[in-house]
Order: sequence, then structure tokens, then C-alpha cells
Amino acid sequence: MASTQRAVNGFARASVARQSFQATRSKGLQCSQQRTLSSAVRQQLPRTWRRSTAIPVSTLVLIRAESTAAAVDNALKTKVKAVKSKSRIVRFAARGFATLGFVVAIAGVVVVGFFVYDATTYSSLGADADIPVSELALNPRRGGPKNLPIAEYHLSDDDCEDSKDTKHKPKLVILGTGWASVALLKQLNAGDYHVTVISPENHFLFTPMLPSATVGTLELRSLVEPIRRIVMRVRGHFLKASAVDVEFSEKLVEVSSVGPTGEDQRFYVPYDKLVVGVGSQTNPHGVKGLENCHFLKNIADAGNIRNKIIKNLEIACLPTTSDSERRRLLSFVVSGGGPTGVEFAAELYDMLNEDLCKYYPRLLRNEISVHVIQSRGHILNTYDEALSKYAEARFAHDGLDIQTNARVKEVRPDKILFSQKDETGQIVTKELPHGFCLWSTGVAQTDFSQLLAKKLGDSQTNRHALETDTHLRLSGTPLGDVYCVGDCSTVQNNVSDHIMTFLRTLAWEKGKDPEEMKITFADWRGVAKRVKSRFPQASDHLRRLDRLFEAYDKDKSGTLDFSELNELLKQIDSKLTSLPATAQRANQQGVYLGHKFNKLAHAAPGMAINDMADGDIDEAVYKAFEYHHMGSLAYIGNGAIFDINGFNFGGGLLAAYLWRGAYFAQSVSMRTRVLLAMDWGKRTLFGRDMMNY
Repeated sequence: MASTQRAVNGFARASVARQSFQATRSKGLQCSQQRTLSSAVRQQLPRTWRRSTAIPVSTLVLIRAESTAAAVDNALKTKVKAVKSKSRIVRFAARGFATLGFVVAIAGVVVVGFFVYDATTYSSLGADADIPVSELALNPRRGGPKNLPIAEYHLSDDDCEDSKDTKHKPKLVILGTGWASVALLKQLNAGDYHVTVISPENHFLFTPMLPSATVGTLELRSLVEPIRRIVMRVRGHFLKASAVDVEFSEKLVEVSSVGPTGEDQRFYVPYDKLVVGVGSQTNPHGVKGLENCHFLKNIADAGNIRNKIIKNLEIACLPTTSDSERRRLLSFVVSGGGPTGVEFAAELYDMLNEDLCKYYPRLLRNEISVHVIQSRGHILNTYDEALSKYAEARFAHDGLDIQTNARVKEVRPDKILFSQKDETGQIVTKELPHGFCLWSTGVAQTDFSQLLAKKLGDSQTNRHALETDTHLRLSGTPLGDVYCVGDCSTVQNNVSDHIMTFLRTLAWEKGKDPEEMKITFADWRGVAKRVKSRFPQASDHLRRLDRLFEAYDKDKSGTLDFSELNELLKQIDSKLTSLPATAQRANQQGVYLGHKFNKLAHAAPGMAINDMADGDIDEAVYKAFEYHHMGSLAYIGNGAIFDINGFNFGGGLLAAYLWRGAYFAQSVSMRTRVLLAMDWGKRTLFGRDMMNY
């Protein structure tokens, strides 16, 4: 029985194998036809075999074949992916190492090149056997009203052939090394003039960034450029001295300098053209006690302020300092809400907020107070009102105290007294204890400017600055001899006087009585054209000539008499405002004078041939000066505001970066740009240096 069963099982297995073989060999059933075992045969198979043979044989074979192919395909894909991933990593690593090697090679070349160049700067030049120097440079002749030495020639006039060529050129003397003077020097053509610059400061100061130097955001040297480097471009000369007087009739500038033993030495410097750019000084406004204040006009002031701030912080840390004295030492008061005062307050707040707690006890930060006293209703009152309010709101958010409509009465060593209206409108006197007070309340004339104004008499009627015409010539001086630029000057707005004088002369030439002369609309167009040419700043007020003519033709006669025309021109006069005492105005005036002097030098040979020595040569050669306001900027503490010809905006760090970029671009040289970038980077990495020296 058992043998019979084994035979049946063997037969079944053979039948399955045979049917499977035939199924795989059959072409029609290889993909679509499915063959199954008969039920009789399947019943005689074991249970496991019956379950396996329930699936068509061809399907089993195909599933196994497909499974094997899929496994092989997956294995191949996995291997390919691994190879590709490995190759990407290898390529990326190769490129990275190649780039790194290239950068290292370039850096190595730069470093080697720098040291090679550095080695060339250590040169020792032996003294020449013979140095040509003019006898008049070594022993100047004496003369002038005070019989002083006259420096007609300089020690470096014969240093090279280029200097020899300019020795006998027209003498151009420039007083001051501010924005206007430097802009003029940068525009002049080298070799056209024998240039002499006279100033007590032998550097140019980048004043817009000066508040940043008071707290260590920028170093002092980053804001100054040696003036001799600028002067050498035009083969000029520099004298570290102060101008004390001018003899206009003899074309001599009296100069004072400090001698070898500290004594005062005086001498004359002759000129053919004189440019006065001596700047201004802080306006005291008649307030008592300003000796207890700090000012911010030059680089020495910035250093003194920095030392005073650090000194107060150090004293406040001493165990012997009382609470009340500590609060007084840490009370910083700024008198003046203009750009300088606001930017200083913002820089001071940045330093106290970002660096103080790193090095000093945290108690000091809680007891520090910053106050700004402004005489007007808003700080930054020359800016758009929305920007002023934005700056006030930002200061209030930062905890800076703003006192508006307040006038300082007296500054004492330990407190400042000021008057202000209370809620009822009554004027009350208040006081603020202070350990530091900055006085920044406008500008006034220097002693030298006041002396010139007094010498020129009735030609100078402005009490705040020296008056010039629209060609920047100093009023009251011989035409074309003396020019005045920068903060020490202001352009006269005497449209009515000039035009009325012109019309009177025209009437007399025609044999008519000026008072009875009638001006038609065609004549008025000619007058307006002359006004625009002579006074470019009045162009905005002369856009609708027909409306102006109609408004002042009161009798509707179609003509203007002298009284009506005079009233019209005075109305234009009243609308013309003085130019702002800013760096951009001074810079534009310097550029203008540089172009004009180049034109004059170019036209000089032709004028000499034609014997043209008299008349208004400036007006014949070049146009009148026209100021173009480029906008105003102000830093307000990790933020800035911009007022640019009606486009006003303010913001945080992005605006602060734009503010930095604007002044970075205006920097006078590549040297100062590099130093500014290094200082900003140093502050970012290491913070400000909290030390005095």
C-alpha cells in the first residue's frame, strides 16, 4: 500500500514538472495562457503541494523570473546610485580643493606682492650735493604797511621742473582746509597757478562722521586726510599758520605762525587771487558759562569728548562715589537739536547700550540719562516734519529725554539752567544736573571774518557771515581779486537793488527819467532773464512771468512803472533764503571755483593779447554759482532718516547702512575709505575701545 502511494506521488511530481516544462516552452501560453492541474491529480498531492499548484504554473514561473529580474535591476540601480553619489562627492571635493588652492595661491601672491612693495618703501636717499633754492625764499624782502617779510617764493619752488614752471604763474592763496578749499584743490588743473594754502590745521576733516569718533565707533585718524597730500597734486605749497589780516590795496595777507621758541611770528603772503574759506565757530547766543561745555568743531574736540565720557564712567565705578554724584556724572546733556547734536546723542546711546555692560557694572546702565535741549518745537527742524517726529519717537522709545521749546540760560559746572513753558503757558526755569554738556547751537563768524567785515564797511551788512555776489566774490573788494566760500560766507539776495540799478543806467543811456520809465511785458521778460542769469536761486520764483506781471500791474495799464517793478523784485528778495551752512554747499562752491579758475587760466593768454584787463571778466568767462540741494541725512541710533528733494524716509539698520554707504562714497580718498571700513569691521568683531588716553 505504501509503495503504491509513493508511486502515485512520484507520478504526480513528474506530471507537474512535465506540465511546467510544456507551459514554458509553449509560445502562446508564455505570457497570457494559464494552465492548471486537473482536480483529480491535485487531490492526490500533499496539502502543501495542492496549495502551491492552485496558482497557474506559468504564473509561478513568470513571477519567479520577474522577481529575479527585479532584484537584479534593483541591485544594479543601487550600485549605480552609490557610484554616482561617490563620484559627486569626489567631484565636489576636487572642485573645493581646487578653489581653495586657487584662493590660497592668489592670497600668497598678494601677500608676497605687499611685502615686496613694502620693502621698496624703506629707502634711504642720500642728501644731494647742491639743492637749488631761491635767495628770496631764504631771505624774503620786507615791505607792506607793517614792513614785514614778504613770502613771494617758497623753499620748494625749485625742487623739480614742474615746480619751476609754476613759480611765475598767478599766485592763488587759499585760506583754510575745509570742504570748499579741498574741493577747489581737487578741481584745479595742475600748473595753472602758483598755489599756497594757509591754515592752522594741516589736515582735512570729514565733519559728517565726527560724532562717531567721540564714542570710539571710528578712530580719529580715519576722519582726517593730510592736506599736503592733496596740495601736492597741484604742485602747491602749505604753510601751517593763521591769517590775521588782509591788505586789499596791496594784495597782501598778513599771517601769524609760531616760531621755534614759541614766539609769534608775522609775515606777508602776496596774492593775485585770494580765496577765504576760514569756516565758522560755534554760536554762543550770549549764554553764560560756556567754558563748562564741550564743542564739536574739530578732531581735537572729538578726542576731548571721548576722554571726558570715559573719565566719568571710571569715576562712577569708584566705591567712594556717592549715589547722587554718580547720577550727576552719568547725566549727559546736549544743547542743540540740529544734526550734530542729534547724531552725537544717538552715537552716545549706541555706545552705552552696546558696550557699557560688557566692561562696566550693570548699575551704571540704569543710572545713565541722555537729554537733548532744543529751542524749536522739534529736533531736526530743518528736515521734513514727519522725519522730525519719527526721530523724536525713536528717541523716546530708546529712553532719550527731549526738551523742546526750551532755551538755555546758563551752564554751571554741575547743572544747566533753561527756561520752558509749562502746561499753563507760563515760562518757568528748570535745571538739569550734568556731568557732561555738549554745546551745538549753530555757527557764528570767526574773529578773522569779523575783522574783514569791519574793514569793508557798508559793503558787509550781514552779522553772521561775509557777503558775496553770485560769482562768490567778496563784496567790497576789487572785482575778481577776493572770493569767499564755505561756512564763513553767504550769497547776497539783492535782486531788487541790482536790477533797479541796471534799469536806471539803461534809462539814462536812452536819455529818459528812470522814475517815469514804463516797463512793458516784453521788457519784463528781458529783466527776468537777467535776474535768472545773475541770481540762479531766483529761477524757481520766476516760472510764471505773465502771472507776476499781471499781479503787480495794479492800474491794468499793460505796463509796470518803477515803483511797481521795485515792489515785485523786493517780493522775490523776501522769498530767497540764505544758503545752508553745510558741507555739501561748501563742496559745491569749491567745485564751482575750481572750474571757474580753470576757465580763467585758459582764457588768460587771449585776454592779455586783446588787452582785456578791466570789466566783469568772471561773468564773461563763467556762469554764476547755483546751489543744488542734494538732500539731508541724519543718524538716529542704529537707524537713519533721509530727506532728499521731497523723497523722505527713515528706518532701522538698513537705513543706517545706506547712511554709511552715502558718506563712505563721499570720503575724500581711498585711504580714508579703507580706514572707515576697517573701523566698522573692528566695531562689529570686537566692540568699541572703552578707554581714554
